[in-house]
Amino acid sequence: MVAKTDAKYLQEGIDIYVSRLKHYANFEIVVIPASKDQRSASPDDIKEREASLILRQMEKCDRVVLLDEHGTEYGSVAFAQYLQKQMNAGVRNLAFVVGGAYGFAPSVYAAAADRVSLSKMTFNHQMVRLFFVEQLYRAFTIIRHEPYHNA
Repeated sequence: MVAKTDAKYLQEGIDIYVSRLKHYANFEIVVIPASKDQRSASPDDIKEREASLILRQMEKCDRVVLLDEHGTEYGSVAFAQYLQKQMNAGVRNLAFVVGGAYGFAPSVYAAAADRVSLSKMTFNHQMVRLFFVEQLYRAFTIIRHEPYHNA
């Protein structure tokens, strides 16, 4: 993730799902600091600075998936199946990356294995974090045949 979540209500929701996710998998959120000169830099410059930090984190992962508006859209059950397929393939470190306000630099797209879209709608990148951790939690409950999915 680029830049910390600054809305308290979003962070509280994220924290709830992160604590739930830890029952299913080793889960960690890595926050990359926002560029300090965002007002004076161009969007392309900002994306390039973020890219170097994102790419360093990617080196630690077996498979990187960008959360991107142009990615594959899944329903909750299909996303759970996608996640199960990654686990069955032996992927041990799966990283889902939320970009900054301007998206990703071309180098990040080139380094990623997949792209997933949460919706055709556009969401604030901080809200995407909450939506995604909830869907990730839901996917694990689907995989385990637990009742949350239908709640």
